[in-house]
Amino acid sequence: MRCTLNIVSLILFVSVGLGAPGNIVLFVADDHGQDAGCYGNPVIQTPSLDRLAEQGTRFTNAFATTASCSASRSVILTGLYNHRTGQYGHQHDYHHFVSFENLGSLPTLLEKGGYRTASVGKYHVAPESVYHFQNYISGGTRNPVEMAGNSRQFIKADSTKPFFLYFCTSDPHRGGGKVSESPMAADRFGNRDAGYAGIKSVQFRPEDVLVPPYLPDSPVSRQELAQYYQSVARLDQGVGRLIEILKEEGVWEDTLFIYISDHGIAFPGAKTTTYEPGLRSPCIVRSPYAKRRGVENHALINWADLTPTILEFAGVNPPEYENQIGLEELRSQVPQKHGFHGKSFLGILEEEDPDGWDETFASHTFHEIQMYYPMRVVRTRQYKLIWNIAYQLPFPFASDLWAASTWQEAYQKGPDTRYGPRTVNAYIHRPEFELYNVENDPWESTNLATDPEHEQVLKELKQKLQEFQRRTSDPWLLKWSYE
Repeated sequence: MRCTLNIVSLILFVSVGLGAPGNIVLFVADDHGQDAGCYGNPVIQTPSLDRLAEQGTRFTNAFATTASCSASRSVILTGLYNHRTGQYGHQHDYHHFVSFENLGSLPTLLEKGGYRTASVGKYHVAPESVYHFQNYISGGTRNPVEMAGNSRQFIKADSTKPFFLYFCTSDPHRGGGKVSESPMAADRFGNRDAGYAGIKSVQFRPEDVLVPPYLPDSPVSRQELAQYYQSVARLDQGVGRLIEILKEEGVWEDTLFIYISDHGIAFPGAKTTTYEPGLRSPCIVRSPYAKRRGVENHALINWADLTPTILEFAGVNPPEYENQIGLEELRSQVPQKHGFHGKSFLGILEEEDPDGWDETFASHTFHEIQMYYPMRVVRTRQYKLIWNIAYQLPFPFASDLWAASTWQEAYQKGPDTRYGPRTVNAYIHRPEFELYNVENDPWESTNLATDPEHEQVLKELKQKLQEFQRRTSDPWLLKWSYE
């Protein structure tokens, strides 16, 4: 009977707007890479995420389109790459990047479609008129258990309308700070000695953590990874508590639950870069109406696909946009109108290797205001091309990443010191093009861009990149024809 009613209500909603098929929770962690038990890490403790993966679909090849907080969140909430949203970098403080005012965002589109909407935790986009929620729920963003408790009244509200809850933690984001005089820096991952109400502190020994190949294996990096693990364990408890509340209020069986991070881990070599650890992120989706559970899906998806997916679930039509390129010489090269840049993956949740999901793209311009370093990326299953548009500049550092003990230990030893797969000097000074065989070289250690044997591959990927820029109205398309 449940399936029959859901199909009928979906038809009614699409045709006359009388209802919606279910509630939606989008849980967005902050700087969490694919570090969880369900993603193959046997040390870190994430029982809630592991259970969620058992009940839903775990995407192994999920990618942010930019490893920068505000810019990525604009993509998550619009289905457009950030070069089209205008949210080129951080929203807060003096950075002051804002999105174009004519965008339709996930919360406003869902509200028009009959949903109640609420945001709890980190917001980090602007202007509010574009990313408007009907309700803003308070709660310490480092205490996701408290955030979940504060969301209960919104979840249980007596209403005939379904709800959309946008739940964003600050865990496991790295905090700022000055460069430490000691290589063993203080904990900057929010792990307070006094703890958090309702949170069980889960601590890890540095000697037990797994050091990925893009980081140096040293006592300093192990210490910071142990701190990061603790912050991840804290956010996992928030996932568990929120699901408990959804069950207690009797809405779990009608709720689409999506867990992602805005991008990868906050270590140099990951966050703010377009290398794999910066873009590859967790994505676990539990659809209440799926028949198959515990699916491992290998499609290449990215965060531009989230809004199309959620709106398809809700039965809400997508908006249409004019292109934003004002230069006359480019107008003939770009579509005059376009919809979302991404596409819905709702229909492939129960598949493992679906057709047509074999490439993804990335677009990065700023992080903090002083960090201009535009990069465009095309990635297939075998190859990845990074175009460092401003390659003449040294690669800029976010303030928190510059102060990271793991980076400072290597940096202070000199430019020839190894930092993961490359030297300190090679990390800071990058070529115009980086081409990697990510199938054989997943940590991107060997640049093939100048290899004669890969000349044709390079040419084909450049063409794909330019086609992507035309299709998504990217103003940086002009850089192919001058400078």
